[in-house]
Amino acid sequence: MRSPFTAAVTAMALLATTTTAMAGSPGKTTLIFDLDHCISAALKAAPELGEAQADLDLTASKLQEAKSYRYPQADVLALFGPAPGAQRQDITPTINTDKAFTSHNLTWFTSADLMVTQPLWTFGKITNNMQAALHGMEVDKAKKQQKADEVVLEVKKYYYGVLLARELKDVLAELQDYMNSGRKKVQDLIAHDVPSGDEMDLYKIDAYSGAIHKYMAEANKGERLALAALKARLNLGDNVEIDLPPERLTLDSAPIGDITTYIEQARLQRPEFRQLKEGLAARAALVDAAKSNYYPDIFLAGIVSWAYADKRDRIDNPYLSDRFQHAYGGVALGLKWHLDFGITGAKVAAEQAQLNRLQSTRIYADAYIPLQVRKAWLEMKEAEKVATATKAAFMSAKKWGAAALANFDFGIGSSRDVFDAVEIYGKMKADYFQALYNYRIAQANLDYAIGEQPSVLRH
Repeated sequence: MRSPFTAAVTAMALLATTTTAMAGSPGKTTLIFDLDHCISAALKAAPELGEAQADLDLTASKLQEAKSYRYPQADVLALFGPAPGAQRQDITPTINTDKAFTSHNLTWFTSADLMVTQPLWTFGKITNNMQAALHGMEVDKAKKQQKADEVVLEVKKYYYGVLLARELKDVLAELQDYMNSGRKKVQDLIAHDVPSGDEMDLYKIDAYSGAIHKYMAEANKGERLALAALKARLNLGDNVEIDLPPERLTLDSAPIGDITTYIEQARLQRPEFRQLKEGLAARAALVDAAKSNYYPDIFLAGIVSWAYADKRDRIDNPYLSDRFQHAYGGVALGLKWHLDFGITGAKVAAEQAQLNRLQSTRIYADAYIPLQVRKAWLEMKEAEKVATATKAAFMSAKKWGAAALANFDFGIGSSRDVFDAVEIYGKMKADYFQALYNYRIAQANLDYAIGEQPSVLRH
């Protein structure tokens, strides 16, 4: 059966959080980053935010496109090619209707037609698409914020993982000191033929020390890997290493707030709620834009047409129009109405389906996000209680060990009492730091769940 002390050492080693990459090497630049600096650097380097910004830029271009439909549009058609020659006498004093066409009578012509249209009333086509694009931009801004929140949460987990690994290394080093002191004490007792001196105790100490060395190596590995994860997240070069300033895992001095307050904060701050709100507005505008296709477009048009052909006389007569030789212009009020049999209705139904889908997503978010907040809040409360209990436990175990050691020195106690005290002390102290780590991770999850911005972004 495995000793409780060995189990405690094993547990402490397994608590280290591991991730990706490596850091720290002689001859390279080492940067000391606290949590705020890590968050700032990670947000600047995060490729996810670059992708989110590209989506935002795309939506901004759609908004600009929708706005541009309010302005005049011009269509120009220019032609150059052959045309039959024609003389004025062919229609004076009477129109010659049987004039033969011969290829040697061909000439060339050039023409240009310009039509400028200014929308006057589109029954919502332009304004609804503008509204949809405007709300779409807000959706993409919220998505970008969500990505940033995910990066911040990831950085916090790596950062606190480093702190946990270091705390566990300190505990292991402290336990090793106990083993070294115990070995020296038992060796002195054996050397002086004191009855309480037993070589079996040396074997136990050697076995425990071996386990401590093994798990110390694993704790060192966990620290290096957690630091490497930060370096990878910060996208630092190969010639740059990262380290953290001296810092301990602690509980916040401020009490944990009320769950109702946190849920209300989530509804106000969480980017997913903003995405849903703006997304619903954008989808509703798209439904209205699709419905506006049932109606015509009313516009003002300006027309200029010019053509010239060699070997063709120009005829100035409002009853006659020559495609190859003319010049005229004018303005008109126009109406354009596209009628179809079911196409517009299908597009309206498709946009309405997307709107309905988003409304269902909102119902899910209304239930899930408060649950996420409550879970993180309960984990914080639990970790706080465990930290308080385990701190009292390992402090008592330390006193117990001191008393057991004193009794052992006087020959009225057994080595078993000392080993039991050290086992409980090591396990409870490891559990204490694990609880502090759990508290910090739960706090990070709660900040994410309520959409709380890190202090570095609030300044």
